[in-house]
Amino acid sequence: MASGGVRRTAVVAAALGSLLTVSALSACGGPSGPGADSAASAPPAGAGRGSATADPKTVPGVGDRLQRRIPADSRQVVAVYGDGEDSADSTAVLYTKRGSGWHRAHSWAAHNGTRGWTTDHHENDKRSPVGVFTLSDAGGVLPDPDPAPGTGLPYSRSASFAAPRWWAKSYWHDFDYVIAIDYNRVKGTPPNDPTRPEGSSKGGSIWLHMDHGSGTSACVSLPKPAMEYLLRTLDPDLHPVVVMGDRADLKA
Repeated sequence: MASGGVRRTAVVAAALGSLLTVSALSACGGPSGPGADSAASAPPAGAGRGSATADPKTVPGVGDRLQRRIPADSRQVVAVYGDGEDSADSTAVLYTKRGSGWHRAHSWAAHNGTRGWTTDHHENDKRSPVGVFTLSDAGGVLPDPDPAPGTGLPYSRSASFAAPRWWAKSYWHDFDYVIAIDYNRVKGTPPNDPTRPEGSSKGGSIWLHMDHGSGTSACVSLPKPAMEYLLRTLDPDLHPVVVMGDRADLKA
C-alpha cells in the first residue's frame, strides 16, 4: 500500500474467546438452522477492472441521500449493490478516489442477508442494513494477508472467530477473514467485540466475511480472493467506508 496508519495486530485472549464468538454468531454468517446447508455454488472470484472512460464524480448507482453520508475525506468505497430488496445476491465494487473522480478498481459477486435488505435492521431479521458505514477493524482465524506490516486496517487474529463445528461444513471458513462494518459497534475494537452501543435489539457483528455460496444472517460475504485483496488494500489513512443496500434503496 502507498500509505497507511500504524497497524494494531492483536491476538484476542483465550479467556475471552467464548464470549466474543457467541456475540459474533448472533448476527453474522451461519446457517438458517442447525445443520442447514446450501446446494448453491460459490460465486465466481473474478475481478472487474474499471474502464478507460472518465471517472464519475459520485459513486455510481448511489443517490444524493446516501452520497451525502460518505465522509468528505473518504477515498475508498466498497459499494455493495443488492439485486433486490428481498434477494440474497449482490455485487461488491471497490472504488478509489483520484482527484475528484471515483475509479472502479475491482468487483466481485457477493451475498447479503438471506431475506435481503432493510433500512431498520433488528437482531435475527436475516436482512442486511442499508446505509453508509465506516470500515475500521479487521480480523479472523487466519493470519493477516497484508504483506506490509504496519499498514492497513488493524487486524486481530484469534481462534475465537472460528465458526462452530455444529454448523454445516460449508460454513466453517466464513470467518477466516472478516472486516467489521461499523454498525452498532465500538470502533477500535476487534470485530467480534460484543459491545452494542444502540442495544442488542438493533443487532450487531455485521461484517464483510468469506462466502459460503448463499445468503447470510445479515453480513456481506465475498470470495476469499476478494477478502484478501481488501485486507491488503483498504487503508485507514484513506478513510474507507462501505455503501450497501439493494439497488433501489441505494439510488433513492
